[in-house]
Amino acid sequence: MSRRPCSRVNCQEEAVATLTYVYADSMAVLGPLSEKAEPHSYDLCAVHAERLSPPQGWTILRHAAVDPLI
Repeated sequence: MSRRPCSRVNCQEEAVATLTYVYADSMAVLGPLSEKAEPHSYDLCAVHAERLSPPQGWTILRHAAVDPLI
């Protein structure tokens, strides 16, 4: 996987998570960094992923990475 920067303005940190909004369900989904950049998702560094708060009235679903060797 190539190095991708955080999508937040003026942040040059390396992205570690991908954020996608599911508008129909009023849900923000945050998971491990996707294999490739997608036009309708946002790549976030560790700091911005941790600080993420969904819009008022929305829920956030956080998916943790699972180690395939376990």
